Amino acid sequence: MAGKSKSGFLFKGSEWTFDTMSRTYDAIERVALEDLGLDVYPNQIEIISSEQMLDAYASIGMPLMYQHWSFGKHFVREEQLYRKGYLGLAYELVINSDPCISYNMEENTMAMQALVMAHAAFGHNHFFKNNYLFQQWTDAEAILDYLEFAKRYIAKCEERHGFEAVEETLDAAHAVMDHGVFRYQRSQKWTLSKQEERERERREHAERTFNDLWRTIPQPQNEEEENEAQRLFAERKKRLNLPEENLLYFIEKNSPSLETWQREILRIVRNVAQYFYPQKQTKVMNEGCATFVHHYILNTLYDNGLLPEGVLLEVLHHHSNVVMQPEFDDPRYRGLNPYALGFNMMQDIKRICEDPSEEDKDWFPEIAGGDDWRAVLKDAWANYRDESFIKQFLSPHLIRKMRLFAVDDQEKEPHYTVAAIHDERGYERVRRMLSRNYDIGVTDANIQIVDVDLRGDRQLRLQHLMRDGVPLAEKSRDQVLKHLRVLWGYEVSLEGIDAETGKQIYETCTANAGTADKAA
Repeated sequence: MAGKSKSGFLFKGSEWTFDTMSRTYDAIERVALEDLGLDVYPNQIEIISSEQMLDAYASIGMPLMYQHWSFGKHFVREEQLYRKGYLGLAYELVINSDPCISYNMEENTMAMQALVMAHAAFGHNHFFKNNYLFQQWTDAEAILDYLEFAKRYIAKCEERHGFEAVEETLDAAHAVMDHGVFRYQRSQKWTLSKQEERERERREHAERTFNDLWRTIPQPQNEEEENEAQRLFAERKKRLNLPEENLLYFIEKNSPSLETWQREILRIVRNVAQYFYPQKQTKVMNEGCATFVHHYILNTLYDNGLLPEGVLLEVLHHHSNVVMQPEFDDPRYRGLNPYALGFNMMQDIKRICEDPSEEDKDWFPEIAGGDDWRAVLKDAWANYRDESFIKQFLSPHLIRKMRLFAVDDQEKEPHYTVAAIHDERGYERVRRMLSRNYDIGVTDANIQIVDVDLRGDRQLRLQHLMRDGVPLAEKSRDQVLKHLRVLWGYEVSLEGIDAETGKQIYETCTANAGTADKAA
């Protein structure tokens, strides 16, 4: 293990070497494992250029990814903004894999390299390995093998079926990628080392069999036949497990027009979407955990005499930029900064455990004054997502500190109404309303496949259950329906239903997209 430099510090200047990185990593690891008690995957730290970091951004942050024009589009846009000084780059990128891969930019100073090693290689790493959502939905050991298979498979499809055909399928699949995940059931763990074998078996099976679902069904001639048709219709819906919220899964399994290679591409896209599904629900917690960890580790190294004051000041400068929360009237305001909210909540939990007020004891009797803040935080990191974490741990103290309050915005009312202030009932309501903003069951559009017209035109029927009377944006909605039409092979319709009244608000179809809307 590398030791300290001659000055007694791990490093002093801004320049870094691999020897300096090594001994700093060892010191960070000791604090992370022996003091905080973190449980992490083995680390693999790679140094990359700013252009490589931009490239990783563009391909959704993965070291291996299939080719698609949208990644190049994102790369060109972000590179131009970065070169002109309008866009800053992240100092690191971390992959939820085993081993955990962290990318550090070569342009970073040594102080920044130390910060991002603590942040990514231990903070994010611990969260990836221990949070229940990642354990339930992702396979860290297999993701890189799967992406390698996906890249090779799609490249092979481009050679065999043509670039344009593959691009059309990918474009359509990407358009509904967010609705290509299983949300409320446990997914099967991938056996990714056998992907090629499974793909071959699926192709051979498709060639040996036919889908009885798509036979032409005679039209009923009398009431008895009509009743029988309705019975068969109910059985079909039961057999198809309708309604179905995973649009890509249903189309992959049941589309009458897709070829076997296209179904495999849909499976690839939805597996990638499923991999990122936990990250959508844990942005506050994941970034808060990593920020808390790097802040604690680097301050501990300074307290132990391993970092000079100049290095700590640089670290705190970057840390302050990360957790800065713009005011609501600031041009930079984009809502609550997840780094700020997560870090402040975790610092607040530590305060409640070590030095609680009487108010804290009333609100958090199980942890107030318990002293073991490490155990409380590790339990939260393992067993909560953003929505439940905020609902459980956002304290009145932090609500006051961050000056949070609730506002009602009713469409029919000419004014906003302050719905919750800093009193006991107000704290409860602020916490409840804020937590709902992080519940993807509320924030994501509730769209499901509810019917397939097998007896007639085989039209795929979707339903959008509207919350608070908010419809989908018409332009993007119609474009997405056209992509679904490409995948399904027949017309696709969508109706908007008010969740409270059950009243139909609109209906549109790909046969006349943009003209079929109707008022309820």
